[in-house]
Amino acid sequence: MIKKQLILPDQFDPNNHWYPKALNATIHPMINFFLNLDHERILTRYCHMHPTVKKEKLREILSHKTKYFLWAGADLLNVTSASGRRQMVVIENNSCPSGQKSMPLLDDNEEQGSYRLMVERTFKPSLKNLRNKINGGLAVLYDKNPMEVSGYAEVIADVMQEPVHYVSFYDNEDNPSAKFIDGVLHVLDEETWIPMRAAFRYVTQKPWNRIPVNSKTKILNPSIACLAGGRNKMVAAKAYDIFNAELHEYGLKINIPETIWDVSKNEIPIWVKKMGGHAVIKVPYSNAGQGVFTIVTESELEAFMEMDFDYDLFIVQSLIGNSNWSSTTSEGKLYHVGTIPDNKHQTFVADIRMMVSATENGIRPLCTYARRAAKPLLDNIVSGIDSWSMLGTNLSIKNENGSWDSDTNRLVLMDRRDFNKLGIGLDDLIEAYIQTVLSMVAIDNMAKTLVNKQGRFRMKLFKSLNDDQSLLDEILID
Repeated sequence: MIKKQLILPDQFDPNNHWYPKALNATIHPMINFFLNLDHERILTRYCHMHPTVKKEKLREILSHKTKYFLWAGADLLNVTSASGRRQMVVIENNSCPSGQKSMPLLDDNEEQGSYRLMVERTFKPSLKNLRNKINGGLAVLYDKNPMEVSGYAEVIADVMQEPVHYVSFYDNEDNPSAKFIDGVLHVLDEETWIPMRAAFRYVTQKPWNRIPVNSKTKILNPSIACLAGGRNKMVAAKAYDIFNAELHEYGLKINIPETIWDVSKNEIPIWVKKMGGHAVIKVPYSNAGQGVFTIVTESELEAFMEMDFDYDLFIVQSLIGNSNWSSTTSEGKLYHVGTIPDNKHQTFVADIRMMVSATENGIRPLCTYARRAAKPLLDNIVSGIDSWSMLGTNLSIKNENGSWDSDTNRLVLMDRRDFNKLGIGLDDLIEAYIQTVLSMVAIDNMAKTLVNKQGRFRMKLFKSLNDDQSLLDEILID
C-alpha cells in the first residue's frame, strides 16, 4: 500500500483509473444527450411533466451556489406504487462519491473524462479567494478507492500545473503521513511536515475524527458536509424533512422512504412491527453498504438484535421490496421497478448513482452508473432467505484486514450494452438529477445552519439534532 506519493503533471494514464469493462465502453446516446442538456431545457421538460412545480423556484435551486457541499453523489431507487406511479427515491447522498472509474467517456478525444470536468468546474474555482492565506501545497487525502482517487490527484496536478501530495489517511492508521497542526493540514515529506493550502478529500470512514470541522486548510468536501448529512444519515433525514417543508408550496419534494430517526436499539422491533415486519435499519454514520440491514423475516430481526454496535442511535426506514412484500407506510406501499427481465425471466433490484458538482452556473451532473443486487427479486418471501442479497446493491466489499474490494460483476454501465437493461428513460434521468440536487441543497443548508457567523461549528445545535454521545466524542473541532 502506498502511503504517500508526490504526483507531478503529465502522469495521467487512463488504464489506471477506469475499470477494464468501462475503459473501452461506448457511452449510450441517451446518457450523452442527458449530460449535455442545459438547465433551461431540463426546467422546461420537468415542469411540463410536473405542472404543479413552480418553475422559478426550481430554477433558483438548480442555480444554487452551495457553500460547503460542493460535490455529491446520490443513490436512487426507481420505484412504483400499486397504482403505477413511478418515482425516483433518494436512499442517501454521499459527500465522497465514486463513479468516475465506471463512467464511459463522453468524448473519446478527452481521455481524462469527467475527472477533469470535476477539477476544472468545481475544485479549481473553490480555491479562489481563500479566506485563510496559507503558503502551502495541494494534497489529495484518501482511505478508499485508490483507482479513482489517484486519477483525481493526477488531473489536479495537470490542471493546477503543480505537484500534488497523494496521501493515505486511514482511521487509526499507524504513523500517518498527514496531520493537522493548529487547523492546518500538514503532509510528511521525507522528515519535514509541509503545510497544505487545500486538499481534495476522499476520506470516507469517520472523517470527522481526524479532519477538524474548523479546518484552516480548504477541504473539498469539508467535514461539516459529512456531519450535516453527507456521511450522517440521521441528520440527512432531518435536513430533508426541513427542506421538504419549505418546498411544499412550490410543488417540489425530496422523495425518501418513510424514516424514523433517533431510535434506540431496544425500540427497533416496535418500529419494524409497525411497518408490517419489513424495514431497513441503518447505523447512521456508516457508508459503502456497511451498517445497513434489510429485515423481511423475524429471524433477520433477531440476528440484528444480537449484534453489538459502536453507536447508540439508529434510523429505521420503510423497506422497498416486491409488490407482495414491502413496508406498510402512511403513503401506501412502494416496490422496485427493477431491471428488465433477463433471459431467465429474472428481475433484479438496481440503484442509480447520480454524481453532481457545484459550478459557477449552478449544480451540474458529472457522471452516472448503476448497480444491481446479487440475486433476483423474489415474488414471495421464503424461509431462510437472505434479503440483502436481493436488495443490497452496493459493490464495496470490506476485507478482514480493513481493505476494500469491489464486486464489479454487478456494475451496470451507462453504455450501449448495459443501459437498456435498466428500463429507464430520459425523464427518469432528469428526475434522478432533480432529486440529487434537492437533497444536496438540503444538506448544504443544514451545514450552513451548523456554522455560526464567525465560521465556527455550533456543537450545541448539532447535539440537539444528533444527541449520540459516541458520535459527539469522535468529532475533532480544531
